[in-house]
Amino acid sequence: MKKITIAIDGHSSCGKSTMAKGLAREVGYVYVDTGAMYRCVTLYALRNGLFLKEKGKEGEVRINEDELRRRMDDIHISFQFNTEEGRPDTYLNGELVEREIRSMEVSSHVSPIATLGFVRRAMVAQQQRMGQGGGVVMDGRDIGTVVFPNAELKIFVTASAEVRAQRRYDELKAKGMEADYDSILKNVVERDYIDSHREVSPLRQAPDAILLDNSHMTIAEQKEWLMQRFREKVL
Repeated sequence: MKKITIAIDGHSSCGKSTMAKGLAREVGYVYVDTGAMYRCVTLYALRNGLFLKEKGKEGEVRINEDELRRRMDDIHISFQFNTEEGRPDTYLNGELVEREIRSMEVSSHVSPIATLGFVRRAMVAQQQRMGQGGGVVMDGRDIGTVVFPNAELKIFVTASAEVRAQRRYDELKAKGMEADYDSILKNVVERDYIDSHREVSPLRQAPDAILLDNSHMTIAEQKEWLMQRFREKVL
């Protein structure tokens, strides 16, 4: 059976990673969480004081871009499969950071990092190397438009902001982390705007991507829908 490249794009907290991980596990493909890669860069910037304290014109924290650009070669991101959890874990410079990169602090700073051209170019180059030869499921914001424009199967996932905020809230609480629904909803709306309006690789649906609004779908229903799309491409 031919191995294809599968690109799953969409808005934040709409279940892209859950869908992509499940499909990769089901069909024996490699899964790459590109969002986790940008979160790793954000975590590195936070830990190294690269977010400046003074506020910009719109009240956003500014990034020391020159220093981050100089340090990009010091940021090494990798994934290792967690046999107990049945999913890949994210490592930053050899340190397991799966929990740290999912915090609200990282979530509230990741979009500005992801707008930086030099960061995106570095991450896209890594992603393209990871996906050479097919047999890969990759999710993010620009997989079907920039990273793999020739992917055989492209999915664009969305859901209402309120549904996504509730999912994010439930996820954080389940992990024993602090969570406030109103703050999360505000963050979701802000990230949508930033991701869709950035100059470099803005979030948009590829012309040949299949749209999935999963606002009222269970995980099982999403899994079956995605498997059907996969079968249509490979059988």
